[in-house]
Amino acid sequence: MSPLPPIPAFGFAAPGQILFGRGTFARAPALAATLGTHAFLVHGRTPRHAQALMRADAPATTAFACPSEPDLPLLEAALSAARAAGCDCVLAVGGGAALDLGKAVAAMLNATGSPMDHLEVVGRGQPLVAAPAPFMAVPTTAGTGAEMTKNAVIGVPQAARKVSLRDARMIARIALVDPALTDHCPRAVTLASGLDAVTQVIEPWLSVRATPLTDALCRMALPRGLAALARLMQAEDPAARDALALTSVCGGLALANAGLGAVHGLAGVIGGRAPGAPHGAVCGALIGPVLTANAQALDPATQSARRIAELGPMMSGALGTADIAAWARDAGLPGLAALGLSPADLHDTAAQAQEASSMKANPVRLDTQTLVDILRAAL
Repeated sequence: MSPLPPIPAFGFAAPGQILFGRGTFARAPALAATLGTHAFLVHGRTPRHAQALMRADAPATTAFACPSEPDLPLLEAALSAARAAGCDCVLAVGGGAALDLGKAVAAMLNATGSPMDHLEVVGRGQPLVAAPAPFMAVPTTAGTGAEMTKNAVIGVPQAARKVSLRDARMIARIALVDPALTDHCPRAVTLASGLDAVTQVIEPWLSVRATPLTDALCRMALPRGLAALARLMQAEDPAARDALALTSVCGGLALANAGLGAVHGLAGVIGGRAPGAPHGAVCGALIGPVLTANAQALDPATQSARRIAELGPMMSGALGTADIAAWARDAGLPGLAALGLSPADLHDTAAQAQEASSMKANPVRLDTQTLVDILRAAL
């Protein structure tokens, strides 16, 4: 009998409590009350779902809208409002943008100084000194997995970049995922966020930092997420909503522990250059060309190359084609040019992406010209 292969040492970080399932949102007010006495409540463009957290059995709340992808001015305004109200905990109910803003407010609420002291790449990247405030995340889209992660992505307009505020203590105290909150999400949002969810189980699965636990999450979620997304492009289906929400949870846990790759390395730069572009749509446009580039650059004998080859039958079985880029275009996903990236910016975008933290986990180093070719294919 052949000896068993060694198991590398690894760690695994997750929210203090994860609640998943239809109907769990009913528990949100009572759970919120365990976090503090006055909550700063971040919601999306409208407070539709957040209103349930303003009931008598919930803590006192100060509501704040996050109408777009969060940037430094919005974060500073939110911090001013939270501090002025005397908030001692943070709740976020919404898509990935609202969750990231809430997470960043929780991280900085007890801090002194500026967020720029702690932002990566364009800031000083200093560690947080004061512990973040207690934070609860309730997603209303299935895609970013932000309710599971230890970083918040913030746009910095003066640098034309999206970068992370990151600390191990930023993981939510409570992550409540009720797939019913995603029911009847608009088709374009479902497509973009669903492709983000799928990308975030593909990239950790291929990552140089993959672990046995992240592999298990990704292997379970990949075919389920692909099939759910394909179904939701045809009809509204609660079971598919549940499966896509679970895929997002698995992707969030996987990326928090294994990292991402070139898709997200490029997406952070594109988000700064085209701030109105939905993050999920950018990732959806990039995942096909990145997979092709990785497959061409990898030694076929490597584990990552074998895993990319395994993706073909998974995609064919769920989508009817192994070409996820063509499938996404046929489903209505815009290319990067339509999302606001100028063809004149391809080289600078690729060069800046080489500095992104996500690039360090990509299964193979891609040179700048290869990244330019990826961007051109995604236009």
